[in-house]
Amino acid sequence: MACKSMLCNPVAGQRPESWLQEKVTREVIEGMAEFELDNNTLKKTMVLFLDNIERGLKKETHESSIVKCFPTYVQDLPNGTEKGKFLALDLGGTNFRVLMVELDVGKCDLKSEVYAIPQEFMVGTGVQLFDHIASCLADFTKKQGIQDEKLPLGFTFSFPLVQKGLRSGLLVRWTKGFNIPEVIGTDVVQWLTEAITRRGDVQIDICAVLNDTTGTLMSCAWKNPECRIGLIIGTGHNGCYLETQANAELFDEPDMGSGKVIINLEAAAFGDDGCLDDLRTDIDKQIDNDSINPGKQVYEKLISGMYLGELVRIYTLKFIKNGIIFGGQYVDIFEKKEIFETSYISDIEADPEGSYAKTSETLKILGITDASEQDMINLRFICQAISKRSAYLTAATACVLTRKVNEPKIVIGIDGSVYKYHPYFRDHMMEKMTELIDSDYEFNLMLSEDGSGRGAALVAAMAAMRAKQ
Repeated sequence: MACKSMLCNPVAGQRPESWLQEKVTREVIEGMAEFELDNNTLKKTMVLFLDNIERGLKKETHESSIVKCFPTYVQDLPNGTEKGKFLALDLGGTNFRVLMVELDVGKCDLKSEVYAIPQEFMVGTGVQLFDHIASCLADFTKKQGIQDEKLPLGFTFSFPLVQKGLRSGLLVRWTKGFNIPEVIGTDVVQWLTEAITRRGDVQIDICAVLNDTTGTLMSCAWKNPECRIGLIIGTGHNGCYLETQANAELFDEPDMGSGKVIINLEAAAFGDDGCLDDLRTDIDKQIDNDSINPGKQVYEKLISGMYLGELVRIYTLKFIKNGIIFGGQYVDIFEKKEIFETSYISDIEADPEGSYAKTSETLKILGITDASEQDMINLRFICQAISKRSAYLTAATACVLTRKVNEPKIVIGIDGSVYKYHPYFRDHMMEKMTELIDSDYEFNLMLSEDGSGRGAALVAAMAAMRAKQ
């Protein structure tokens, strides 16, 4: 199996597994054993994931499928020759970005500004939210001196959408703290278009709506034409891949364009039907029950940054109460929900062999200044068990998508804070994919750079080029 490395490990030094486990307290090893996933278990997960994809693609079974496989209507991938000036709007949380992107044969000049969304607009009315966004668009174009130019805009909308075309997306549900019921089931492009029209002082052609995982694929494909898969492994999780149009039965333009279409999996919901219950620990189920959406986004809760830190907190609390770590002290600290941030996992695992500097700094942030070396070894092992499970599950589903694309050389573009900042996440994925996938495939993992922004501009560029044909 030939596996190239496109991104060097961000932390140099020896991997910890060779020396760490023999120093870990036996009770901690036994307590974290439920996070170990052997290849047979991962292969069963792959079979389930593929079955979900096949059902999501077909009209007859789409409604009952958990992994929805929505066609994005993005048919063409960039080839590096795209030229022109484009706008991008990246909306996916409490802040959003507006960007101006100038493309010129492999070159990309990007200017952007971040705007906040007041809490009252996140739970107010659709008019309030989209009028605020339109106001920020007007502000940005004036600052850039392009308010009199009618530029194509790619709209990254990182919430579940059913797309009815490249310019039309119906909101399935809100996430990330938003709750505006009147927008659900309606076209978010129409909301934004009407808000821009109400202002009358900005000229923008919204020519595409997409999610962040499609932007990731497009951004990486612009740099590497072998990219066919996009993954988000950050606060949330999703994936997309390039599918043959004939297999995407919900795609209603089968005779147009390239013969391919990007499929938005909405992969976070994998397992919502109970098929992954054997993988879930009691604490996984506890976190799910305590979440704002119990029983939903089950796969995301096993692997994404929103939940990994909380898993570490609860397992550490369990060991503290049993007197195994920190001498049974600091129950009060670890009983505070979300006190242990997911970024702490990356910091702790970044310590090289024999060093506990970052671990000590992290514990000081929590108010713990007297941790022993054994305590820090045990805490690192807890973090490692949880992050490796995340990487292995991601690797398993990445293998399914690689086989689904079925090309001899495939690049997987990946964005998100967990993948980007964890010192060994990429290594874990590469190793496990090499074990799980057929030797016929050569694959690479590629870190996406500004996928939501540049990717949206590239989709706008492709749409503008198609409109001229």
